[in-house]
Amino acid sequence: MKRTVLFISFITTVTTLSAQSLEEGRSYLDNARYSSAESVFHAVLNQQPENAEAWCLLTNTYLKQELTEEAADTLALAPASVQKEPYFLVAYGGLLLNTNKTDSAKWYFEQAMNLTKSKNADILAAIAEAHINAEKGSPDYALQILDIAQKRDKKNADLLVLEGNAYRRLHKGSEAYQAYQEALNKDKNSSQAYYQLGRIFLSQKNSEMYLDFFNKSITADNSFAPAYYALYNHYLYIDPAKAMEYFTQYKSRADKTPQDDYDQTDLLYLTKQYEPAIQLARNLISRDGDKVQSRLYKLIAYSYEEMKDTATAMGFMQQYFQNEVDSNIILKDYENMATLFTATGKPDSAMTYLEKGLGLVKDEEGLYAHYQTLSRLAKQVNDNAAEAKWLGKFYAGNNKATNVHLFNWGLACYKAGQYPQADSVFGLYAEKYPEQKTYGYYWQARSNAAIDTAMTEGLAIPHYQQLVQTIDSVATPSASDKKWLIEAYNYMAAYETNTKKDYPAAIEYFKKILVVDPANETAQKYITMLEKMTTSTSGK
Repeated sequence: MKRTVLFISFITTVTTLSAQSLEEGRSYLDNARYSSAESVFHAVLNQQPENAEAWCLLTNTYLKQELTEEAADTLALAPASVQKEPYFLVAYGGLLLNTNKTDSAKWYFEQAMNLTKSKNADILAAIAEAHINAEKGSPDYALQILDIAQKRDKKNADLLVLEGNAYRRLHKGSEAYQAYQEALNKDKNSSQAYYQLGRIFLSQKNSEMYLDFFNKSITADNSFAPAYYALYNHYLYIDPAKAMEYFTQYKSRADKTPQDDYDQTDLLYLTKQYEPAIQLARNLISRDGDKVQSRLYKLIAYSYEEMKDTATAMGFMQQYFQNEVDSNIILKDYENMATLFTATGKPDSAMTYLEKGLGLVKDEEGLYAHYQTLSRLAKQVNDNAAEAKWLGKFYAGNNKATNVHLFNWGLACYKAGQYPQADSVFGLYAEKYPEQKTYGYYWQARSNAAIDTAMTEGLAIPHYQQLVQTIDSVATPSASDKKWLIEAYNYMAAYETNTKKDYPAAIEYFKKILVVDPANETAQKYITMLEKMTTSTSGK
């Protein structure tokens, strides 16, 4: 009799410990402490391999981490005696749902509900959660199941949290909000309800509200790691020091993951601890090999750049571009590489990276700034054609472009030998800025003279004439006006002499030069020559 009592006592103890362990495992699971949850559920199954609930919870732990192969391998180890239990059927249905076998999953879920006559709220909740979490799951079906579950267990706040999660999957924020609030009415210390409320407002970018709810989640349960991580993410770029505080608290409450070291590296960089950031990033590159997150190369590069080691920074940025997939590269990466090349006196290479980044510029203002930078770099390397191209793009449709930008575009076109384009640009300049039209006429004349090098068509003549007329209307011509007059008269005199053979007309233009510049010996020399040629021609 005594031995029987001891045996019964032993069974009671094991059952109690098992229940306590499962509860502890659930807590870890809710807290996203997956490694700890796995350890607990494995320990239970080592003692009680026929504990179907433990198989279900262990499977759910793997599925929450998207480890479907591990979940499948785990369920394959279950003894045959447990495979018809409701919890096991739910676990297997969850696996099938996560591997896109929705029809088969439905059959297993229905078998579990039939065996429990849809009266077990925990079974119903597990089925609903599987549908909420799986990509191919049906949140609408989850809501139907949860409605039944809540009739069976009216005091369970967790069912209302699941209901809110289902509504969030359906993008029904108002209904989700109401569900979480009802959960808090049943359990004012539901850290999950506060956390999920925070996530609603996080999606709306309402920082005042989501910070309040994340902090309430911590107050309700100061061991709830996800809320600390959410706060860390909020402060990461606006207050790195505060983010470090929350991250430290998160790490003390969460299972260690490989991602923690990456987050730590980010924080070291953002808090300007560049040498420790570089060292930890190098360690991660060695540790993870081909699986390392390529952005670490960039972080190291940025750190060396802050430490004024441009050459080393460039080397790591090049490794970053070699290892990172194109879709992950952002505009700032190209701009930063361009900055490094510019700093080392290689503006041509800087232009190459800036051009690669053009497709990533989303706003119009940023695009114009990009064009302007490219034009400036092109000028540094004396690439007149490229400078003209980017200045033209900068000016087109840009209401912030000025007369200087238009003039520089035209001048770049001229220097690049793009004379018809230069003519058009300076024609627009003369039209748009009439108070400065002499500049437009002058460069139109120069551009057309470059097109008509033999002066056979006289393309530059009308523009030089417009230039002269405009300057003649000025009471006191400037030094540059006088210089342009002399050039215009010289050109028109040459045209009359060489193309039209009208020597008297040419003489008149040279005389006009002497009016502007009485000491001009060249003009006087040509007048003398042309007068002799005129006399000679008349004598014949």
